[in-house]
Amino acid sequence: MYMQAGDHASSMHLAIVDDDMPVLRSLSRMLTASGYSITAFQCAEAFVESLAHGPPDAVLVDLRLPGTDGLALLEQMRDDGHRIPMVFLSGHADVPTSVRAIRAGAVDFLEKPCDESALLASLARAFDIARSNRSVAATSEELRAKWETLTPREQQVCAQVVQGRLNKQIAADLGTREKTIKVHRARVMAKMGARSLPELVRSIDRLG
Repeated sequence: MYMQAGDHASSMHLAIVDDDMPVLRSLSRMLTASGYSITAFQCAEAFVESLAHGPPDAVLVDLRLPGTDGLALLEQMRDDGHRIPMVFLSGHADVPTSVRAIRAGAVDFLEKPCDESALLASLARAFDIARSNRSVAATSEELRAKWETLTPREQQVCAQVVQGRLNKQIAADLGTREKTIKVHRARVMAKMGARSLPELVRSIDRLG
């Protein structure tokens, strides 16, 4: 079952996954009143299907769910490359399960009934992580766009420059003059927006 819990001014979108409808409604009302845009689901499978329309910024998920449980959902998200911060709620928490969830990447693991201030604090951390992830993604996209402006030869030169090779070594490898490599190198630095070699190296490292 899918439920939309109102429109809010907040730009942060939270998904709640819990098979207990009274709990789902209560959490949705409370968190909508706190300023979050909420979508709610009674099973992990419905939540996964919703990702085709765009992921939320964070997920509040119950540990025990019919079908795919909370931990399995977390591991599935990680394996599928979704970097969505997740906070766990459970009425059946135990230390080994909590440790497993945290090691798998959960932001927090809270026991039901949960204190509202503790829940809001955990969600605040989750959204801080979401904003950081969004910033990193935007930076990577910007660097990728800059990389695509390089000509194939400039990309070849750049790849060797960041390996610490000298202009004359690159020229010998590419069968051209050292003066030509200096020109390519200057163009690479300008197009990538790098003011120094270390800055260029860090940018290329981010691109993988």
